[in-house]
Amino acid sequence: MRLLIVDDERPARAKLRHLLAQQDGITAVEEAADGIAALERIASFRPDALLLDIEMPELSGIELAASLPEPAPLVVFVTAYERYAYQAFDCDAIDYLLKPYDGERLARALARLRRKLEIKVDGQPAALPPAPLEQLLVSERGVTRVVRVADIQWIETADNYVVLHTAAGSPLLRQTLAGLVDRLGAGFIRCHRRAAVAVGWIDQVVTLDKGDGELLLRGGARVPCSRQYRADVMARLGHI
Repeated sequence: MRLLIVDDERPARAKLRHLLAQQDGITAVEEAADGIAALERIASFRPDALLLDIEMPELSGIELAASLPEPAPLVVFVTAYERYAYQAFDCDAIDYLLKPYDGERLARALARLRRKLEIKVDGQPAALPPAPLEQLLVSERGVTRVVRVADIQWIETADNYVVLHTAAGSPLLRQTLAGLVDRLGAGFIRCHRRAAVAVGWIDQVVTLDKGDGELLLRGGARVPCSRQYRADVMARLGHI
């Protein structure tokens, strides 16, 4: 198994790496000190699973788990706080490891990961079917809000965040636009370098100067559609 440790505390990462060294079947281990670094490392390292802390600055483990790029690695939460267990398993976590833990408890979590990955005789994991997200968890000022993907009309970037535009508001999620669109599945498409749109919300496509345009949504929003993305949008809508 290829494992990525995600924890903002260096001693916690060191302990987990030490215990993993005593386990069989671990082929590679890497580390990330926060959620943003983890998203970057996932793209290059392609872990089978994350060993993920929950309380981290800026992007919590719960938010990271809800925003993983497809194909998403499995998740085992490793935390000192019992109170997040319900949210963790709502994110399809394989296990919830409470600190302090020992090698025996870690071994049981790894066994659950192996069963889920369905390791074949040749050591290659079975392909898991893609599963687009149905909801996102957005935390703000100590409150975690559930945003249904079906309610998102369009998305735009805002520095290191994306803005999720819905009829009920526009919460911010710490995530890259490209990574989120990959996880949302075929219902969303990029229409601009800084925007993506839910295909089902598009009502009209308006052409502007120099080939650029706007998408008018059923909710009344006007979303930019740049020339380089217009053909993809039109193809998705079935006009080509």
